[in-house]
Amino acid sequence: MFWKKKKMHYQLMQDKPLNTPIRDLSFTVFDTEATGFAVGGRDRMIEIGAVQVENLQVTDRTFQTYVNPNREIPDRIQKLTGITEEHVANAPEAFEAIESFYEFIERNESDGWVGHYLAFDVTVLKKELLRYKYTFDEPLYIDTLDLIGFLAPSWDMRDLQHYALNFGTKIFERHSAVGDALTTAHLLVELLHYLEDRGKTTLGDLSDITSPEKGSWAFQR
Repeated sequence: MFWKKKKMHYQLMQDKPLNTPIRDLSFTVFDTEATGFAVGGRDRMIEIGAVQVENLQVTDRTFQTYVNPNREIPDRIQKLTGITEEHVANAPEAFEAIESFYEFIERNESDGWVGHYLAFDVTVLKKELLRYKYTFDEPLYIDTLDLIGFLAPSWDMRDLQHYALNFGTKIFERHSAVGDALTTAHLLVELLHYLEDRGKTTLGDLSDITSPEKGSWAFQR
């Protein structure tokens, strides 16, 4: 039986001119945690965390929720993330959690989504919504790996902490969604300063660097 996907109506990005300076933009930097990597199959989301970046500064506006996956959390994931069955037992299910996250994005008038290896986190959201037969209008995606790839071309993809150490930015609690979002946010700000030094100063420049046609790490790897 065929079914039609329903669209979620949240404003997930603003309609800004391409000549808008990067330093005038607002970004939602986010991360997800899941019961494993097979999010198209049995694995489910267990946490969403986000922080807002505005005017090349990490703000104190954050979002965090655990998510009830309606399945057990493997021991190795509990050890890695610190998220236990008790954390998710009374947490909202995925659809409600994602709605709350989208409300945070809308409220903060975000100009785009940012993540480190963003493809995984976007896939987590899409697969969860697909279970409820929902989709959404996709915003501008910015993967810190693309920015790093532009600044220092390499086929070698490394862990978030590796790049934070290399660029001398703050590291927060690892494998916590909000902790990794904060680590990514501070790395993003540093990378955007480097881009400005290279003469890449506008939304158009950023869109060009992160476009799939340029071999985006986010959606081509």
